[in-house]
Amino acid sequence: MYDDILLPTDGSHGMDAAATHAGELAAQFGATVHVLSVVDTRNRFESPSSGLSADAWLDAERERAAEAIDDTVAQLPDDVTVETATREGVPTTEIVGFAEDEGVDFVVMGTHGRTGLDHYLIGSVAETVVRESPVPVLTVRLSET
Repeated sequence: MYDDILLPTDGSHGMDAAATHAGELAAQFGATVHVLSVVDTRNRFESPSSGLSADAWLDAERERAAEAIDDTVAQLPDDVTVETATREGVPTTEIVGFAEDEGVDFVVMGTHGRTGLDHYLIGSVAETVVRESPVPVLTVRLSET
């Protein structure tokens, strides 16, 4: 039923909850888990008077993405086939694009469960992916650890 499962990660605490679900599904179906982290190219802190330069922002984001992938892969079962990828751009666009481009069958992703002002200001990557994904999406509330 599922041959390729996409597991997007941003390195958030509690990502083990989503990794556990993806790992169990992959083991059950003999699927490959594709661990994806997106380098967010939108530098919200770049300005003439403060913040980070575009190069510093991208370098920090690339490092964060690499660490997020390593941490998430370490949480998956050893007997599950894993492939990793990094993309650069807007996270929602890149996650949905990866699902389309790579022909994954299923997406498992964490959600912070933000509500109210936090949800309005920060938005929800998971919510947008659920709406735009060409394949089913399982959202997992990230643990508080």
